[in-house]
Amino acid sequence: MRVYISFIKKELTENIRTYKLFIMLVVFLLFGIMGPVVAKLMPDIIKAASPTGMTINIKSPTAIDSWTQFFKNVGQMGLLVLVIVFSGIMANELSKDTLINLLTKGLKRSTVVFSKLTVAVIIWTLSYIICLIVSYFYTAYFWKMNGMHNVFLTFFSLWLYGILLISLVILGGILFKNIYGSILLTGAAVVLMMLLDIVPKLQKFNPVTLASDNMALLTAQKSVEDFMPAIIICTALIIIFTALSVMVFNKKQV
Repeated sequence: MRVYISFIKKELTENIRTYKLFIMLVVFLLFGIMGPVVAKLMPDIIKAASPTGMTINIKSPTAIDSWTQFFKNVGQMGLLVLVIVFSGIMANELSKDTLINLLTKGLKRSTVVFSKLTVAVIIWTLSYIICLIVSYFYTAYFWKMNGMHNVFLTFFSLWLYGILLISLVILGGILFKNIYGSILLTGAAVVLMMLLDIVPKLQKFNPVTLASDNMALLTAQKSVEDFMPAIIICTALIIIFTALSVMVFNKKQV
Protein backbone atom coordinates (compact mmCIF):
# COMPACT_ATOMS: atom_id res chain seq x y z
CA MET A 1 0.00 0.00 0.00
CA ARG A 2 2.88 2.39 0.79
CA VAL A 3 4.38 1.81 -2.64
CA TYR A 4 0.98 2.41 -4.24
CA ILE A 5 0.53 5.72 -2.37
CA SER A 6 4.10 6.80 -3.15
CA PHE A 7 3.58 6.13 -6.85
CA ILE A 8 0.32 8.09 -6.78
CA LYS A 9 2.20 11.04 -5.29
CA LYS A 10 4.83 10.71 -8.01
CA GLU A 11 2.13 10.64 -10.70
CA LEU A 12 0.32 13.66 -9.25
CA THR A 13 3.58 15.62 -9.17
CA GLU A 14 4.29 14.66 -12.77
CA ASN A 15 0.82 15.72 -13.90
CA ILE A 16 1.30 19.07 -12.20
CA ARG A 17 4.72 19.59 -13.79
CA THR A 18 3.47 18.65 -17.26
CA TYR A 19 0.46 21.00 -16.83
CA LYS A 20 -2.07 18.19 -17.37
CA LEU A 21 -3.83 19.06 -14.13
CA PHE A 22 -3.81 22.75 -15.02
CA ILE A 23 -5.16 22.12 -18.55
CA MET A 24 -7.98 19.91 -17.29
CA LEU A 25 -9.06 22.32 -14.56
CA VAL A 26 -8.97 25.38 -16.81
CA VAL A 27 -10.77 23.72 -19.73
CA PHE A 28 -13.54 22.34 -17.55
CA LEU A 29 -13.84 25.62 -15.66
CA LEU A 30 -14.47 27.30 -19.02
CA PHE A 31 -17.04 24.63 -19.93
CA GLY A 32 -18.79 25.31 -16.63
CA ILE A 33 -19.04 29.02 -17.46
CA MET A 34 -19.91 28.55 -21.13
CA GLY A 35 -23.01 26.39 -20.64
CA PRO A 36 -25.21 28.87 -18.75
CA VAL A 37 -23.83 31.91 -20.58
CA VAL A 38 -24.43 30.45 -24.04
CA ALA A 39 -27.93 29.32 -23.02
CA LYS A 40 -28.69 32.81 -21.70
CA LEU A 41 -27.41 34.60 -24.80
CA MET A 42 -28.64 32.13 -27.41
CA PRO A 43 -31.93 34.02 -28.21
CA ASP A 44 -29.97 37.24 -28.78
CA ILE A 45 -27.40 35.40 -30.90
CA ILE A 46 -30.12 33.85 -33.08
CA LYS A 47 -31.89 37.20 -33.49
CA ALA A 48 -28.63 38.94 -34.41
CA ALA A 49 -27.82 36.24 -36.98
CA SER A 50 -31.28 36.18 -38.58
CA PRO A 51 -31.92 38.12 -41.83
CA THR A 52 -33.23 41.67 -41.53
CA GLY A 53 -37.02 41.83 -41.36
CA MET A 54 -37.45 38.18 -40.42
CA THR A 55 -39.38 37.60 -37.21
CA ILE A 56 -38.34 34.57 -35.16
CA ASN A 57 -40.27 33.55 -32.08
CA ILE A 58 -37.84 32.15 -29.54
CA LYS A 59 -38.79 30.80 -26.15
CA SER A 60 -37.03 32.29 -23.17
CA PRO A 61 -34.18 30.03 -22.04
CA THR A 62 -34.52 27.99 -18.86
CA ALA A 63 -32.28 26.01 -16.53
CA ILE A 64 -32.90 22.96 -18.72
CA ASP A 65 -31.31 24.78 -21.67
CA SER A 66 -28.27 25.50 -19.52
CA TRP A 67 -27.85 21.83 -18.59
CA THR A 68 -28.34 20.87 -22.22
CA GLN A 69 -25.32 23.02 -23.03
CA PHE A 70 -23.45 21.46 -20.12
CA PHE A 71 -23.87 17.93 -21.43
CA LYS A 72 -23.06 19.01 -24.98
CA ASN A 73 -19.82 20.65 -23.86
CA VAL A 74 -18.65 18.04 -21.37
CA GLY A 75 -20.14 15.00 -23.08
CA GLN A 76 -18.46 15.83 -26.39
CA MET A 77 -15.53 18.24 -26.23
CA GLY A 78 -14.86 17.56 -22.56
CA LEU A 79 -14.44 13.83 -23.08
CA LEU A 80 -12.27 14.47 -26.14
CA VAL A 81 -9.99 16.69 -24.04
CA LEU A 82 -9.90 13.97 -21.37
CA VAL A 83 -8.73 11.34 -23.87
CA ILE A 84 -6.12 13.62 -25.47
CA VAL A 85 -4.67 14.80 -22.15
CA PHE A 86 -4.26 11.27 -20.81
CA SER A 87 -3.43 9.53 -24.09
CA GLY A 88 0.21 9.31 -23.09
CA ILE A 89 -0.31 8.24 -19.49
CA MET A 90 1.05 4.75 -20.26
CA ALA A 91 2.24 5.15 -23.83
CA ASN A 92 4.93 7.71 -23.01
CA GLU A 93 6.29 5.63 -20.13
CA LEU A 94 6.63 2.56 -22.35
CA SER A 95 7.97 4.33 -25.44
CA LYS A 96 10.62 6.17 -23.42
CA ASP A 97 11.48 3.20 -21.15
CA THR A 98 11.12 5.36 -18.04
CA LEU A 99 9.71 2.50 -15.97
CA ILE A 100 12.63 0.09 -16.35
CA ASN A 101 14.54 1.27 -13.27
CA LEU A 102 11.44 1.18 -11.08
CA LEU A 103 10.37 -2.26 -12.28
CA THR A 104 13.83 -3.76 -11.83
CA LYS A 105 13.80 -2.51 -8.23
CA GLY A 106 10.69 -4.55 -7.50
CA LEU A 107 7.80 -2.23 -8.34
CA LYS A 108 4.79 -4.36 -9.25
CA ARG A 109 3.36 -3.73 -12.68
CA SER A 110 -0.15 -3.87 -11.29
CA THR A 111 0.79 -0.99 -8.96
CA VAL A 112 1.79 1.09 -11.99
CA VAL A 113 -1.54 0.46 -13.73
CA PHE A 114 -3.69 1.07 -10.65
CA SER A 115 -1.75 4.20 -9.68
CA LYS A 116 -2.05 5.75 -13.11
CA LEU A 117 -5.75 4.90 -13.27
CA THR A 118 -6.28 6.38 -9.80
CA VAL A 119 -4.50 9.65 -10.61
CA ALA A 120 -6.33 10.06 -13.92
CA VAL A 121 -9.66 9.43 -12.17
CA ILE A 122 -8.78 11.95 -9.42
CA ILE A 123 -7.97 14.66 -11.98
CA TRP A 124 -11.07 13.83 -14.06
CA THR A 125 -13.22 13.96 -10.92
CA LEU A 126 -11.82 17.29 -9.75
CA SER A 127 -12.27 18.82 -13.20
CA TYR A 128 -15.80 17.46 -13.54
CA ILE A 129 -16.85 18.67 -10.06
CA ILE A 130 -15.45 22.16 -10.69
CA CYS A 131 -17.30 22.32 -14.01
CA LEU A 132 -20.50 21.10 -12.37
CA ILE A 133 -20.30 23.53 -9.42
CA VAL A 134 -19.58 26.56 -11.62
CA SER A 135 -22.35 25.61 -14.03
CA TYR A 136 -24.77 25.09 -11.15
CA PHE A 137 -24.16 28.51 -9.58
CA TYR A 138 -24.40 30.36 -12.90
CA THR A 139 -27.56 28.44 -13.79
CA ALA A 140 -29.08 29.10 -10.36
CA TYR A 141 -28.20 32.80 -10.74
CA PHE A 142 -30.00 33.11 -14.09
CA TRP A 143 -32.96 30.77 -13.58
CA LYS A 144 -34.98 28.74 -11.12
CA MET A 145 -34.04 25.06 -10.97
CA ASN A 146 -37.35 23.64 -12.18
CA GLY A 147 -38.16 20.42 -14.00
CA MET A 148 -35.07 18.48 -12.93
CA HIS A 149 -35.28 14.79 -11.97
CA ASN A 150 -32.81 12.01 -11.16
CA VAL A 151 -30.13 14.65 -10.62
CA PHE A 152 -27.43 12.50 -9.00
CA LEU A 153 -27.67 9.63 -11.47
CA THR A 154 -27.72 12.02 -14.44
CA PHE A 155 -24.36 13.57 -13.55
CA PHE A 156 -22.89 10.35 -12.14
CA SER A 157 -23.51 8.57 -15.46
CA LEU A 158 -21.34 10.97 -17.48
CA TRP A 159 -18.59 10.82 -14.84
CA LEU A 160 -18.59 7.01 -14.95
CA TYR A 161 -18.38 7.02 -18.74
CA GLY A 162 -15.29 9.23 -18.46
CA ILE A 163 -13.61 6.57 -16.30
CA LEU A 164 -14.41 3.98 -18.98
CA LEU A 165 -12.53 6.11 -21.52
CA ILE A 166 -9.56 6.43 -19.13
CA SER A 167 -9.40 2.64 -18.75
CA LEU A 168 -9.42 2.30 -22.54
CA VAL A 169 -6.65 4.88 -22.91
CA ILE A 170 -4.46 2.97 -20.45
CA LEU A 171 -5.12 -0.36 -22.17
CA GLY A 172 -4.34 1.18 -25.57
CA GLY A 173 -1.08 2.63 -24.27
CA ILE A 174 0.04 -0.76 -22.96
CA LEU A 175 -0.97 -2.61 -26.13
CA PHE A 176 0.59 -0.24 -28.67
CA LYS A 177 3.21 1.69 -26.67
CA ASN A 178 2.32 4.96 -28.40
CA ILE A 179 -0.18 7.78 -28.11
CA TYR A 180 -1.74 7.12 -31.51
CA GLY A 181 -2.57 3.53 -30.62
CA SER A 182 -4.07 4.66 -27.34
CA ILE A 183 -6.29 7.24 -29.03
CA LEU A 184 -7.24 4.91 -31.88
CA LEU A 185 -8.30 2.10 -29.54
CA THR A 186 -10.43 4.50 -27.49
CA GLY A 187 -11.88 6.09 -30.63
CA ALA A 188 -12.67 2.69 -32.16
CA ALA A 189 -14.44 1.60 -28.97
CA VAL A 190 -16.53 4.78 -28.94
CA VAL A 191 -17.45 4.39 -32.63
CA LEU A 192 -18.43 0.76 -32.00
CA MET A 193 -20.67 1.80 -29.10
CA MET A 194 -22.26 4.50 -31.26
CA LEU A 195 -22.95 1.97 -34.02
CA LEU A 196 -24.49 -0.45 -31.54
CA ASP A 197 -26.66 2.40 -30.29
CA ILE A 198 -28.47 2.34 -33.63
CA VAL A 199 -30.11 -0.94 -32.58
CA PRO A 200 -33.03 0.03 -30.28
CA LYS A 201 -32.89 -3.20 -28.25
CA LEU A 202 -29.24 -2.60 -27.36
CA GLN A 203 -29.53 1.05 -26.33
CA LYS A 204 -30.36 0.45 -22.67
CA PHE A 205 -27.26 -1.79 -22.34
CA ASN A 206 -24.90 0.53 -24.20
CA PRO A 207 -22.45 2.58 -22.08
CA VAL A 208 -22.52 5.42 -24.62
CA THR A 209 -26.06 6.10 -23.35
CA LEU A 210 -24.44 7.47 -20.19
CA ALA A 211 -22.96 10.34 -22.22
CA SER A 212 -25.70 10.88 -24.78
CA ASP A 213 -29.09 10.52 -23.04
CA ASN A 214 -28.41 12.49 -19.86
CA MET A 215 -31.05 15.12 -20.62
CA ALA A 216 -33.67 12.43 -21.15
CA LEU A 217 -32.94 11.21 -17.63
CA LEU A 218 -32.81 14.72 -16.16
CA THR A 219 -36.18 15.62 -17.65
CA ALA A 220 -37.74 12.27 -16.67
CA GLN A 221 -38.22 11.15 -20.27
CA LYS A 222 -36.23 8.11 -19.18
CA SER A 223 -36.27 6.43 -15.79
CA VAL A 224 -33.52 5.22 -13.48
CA GLU A 225 -34.36 1.65 -14.53
CA ASP A 226 -33.61 2.59 -18.15
CA PHE A 227 -30.06 3.63 -17.20
CA MET A 228 -29.11 0.87 -14.74
CA PRO A 229 -28.17 -1.81 -17.34
CA ALA A 230 -25.76 0.62 -19.06
CA ILE A 231 -24.27 1.63 -15.70
CA ILE A 232 -23.72 -2.00 -14.71
CA ILE A 233 -22.12 -2.86 -18.05
CA CYS A 234 -19.97 0.28 -17.99
CA THR A 235 -18.69 -0.62 -14.50
CA ALA A 236 -18.00 -4.19 -15.62
CA LEU A 237 -16.07 -2.96 -18.67
CA ILE A 238 -13.93 -0.65 -16.52
CA ILE A 239 -12.99 -3.65 -14.35
CA ILE A 240 -12.36 -5.86 -17.39
CA PHE A 241 -10.22 -3.29 -19.23
CA THR A 242 -8.21 -2.59 -16.07
CA ALA A 243 -7.67 -6.31 -15.48
CA LEU A 244 -6.63 -6.74 -19.13
CA SER A 245 -4.19 -3.85 -18.76
CA VAL A 246 -2.54 -5.59 -15.80
CA MET A 247 -2.46 -8.97 -17.54
CA VAL A 248 -0.99 -7.59 -20.79
CA PHE A 249 1.49 -5.39 -18.94
CA ASN A 250 2.67 -8.34 -16.83
CA LYS A 251 3.47 -10.31 -19.99
CA LYS A 252 4.86 -7.40 -21.98
CA GLN A 253 8.59 -6.90 -22.26
CA VAL A 254 9.57 -3.38 -21.21
